[in-house]
Amino acid sequence: MEFNEYQKAANRTLFGSEQVLTNCALGLSSETGQVVDLVKQYTFQGESLDKQQLVKEMGDVLWYLSQVAEWADIPFEDVANGNIERLNKRYPDSPNNH
Repeated sequence: MEFNEYQKAANRTLFGSEQVLTNCALGLSSETGQVVDLVKQYTFQGESLDKQQLVKEMGDVLWYLSQVAEWADIPFEDVANGNIERLNKRYPDSPNNH
């Protein structure tokens, strides 16, 4: 699935029209905290890494991030491409830089 396709498909499940940006930013923060908590439990509390739960939480982060972009009328693909361009400039000699 392409990023812009995802963004539009995810938007189908965005409910409400009041304070959408605030709601999405708060949701993004909350879901990011869930990812951090799973990593913390694995790293510091000796728990096994629940990859299914990690995938779910990362998907929630992706959803909220896509909807922040949707609200701002920014194609999600532009976000991804711009990030890769900045990383390639920042780390031009990286062995993984293609």
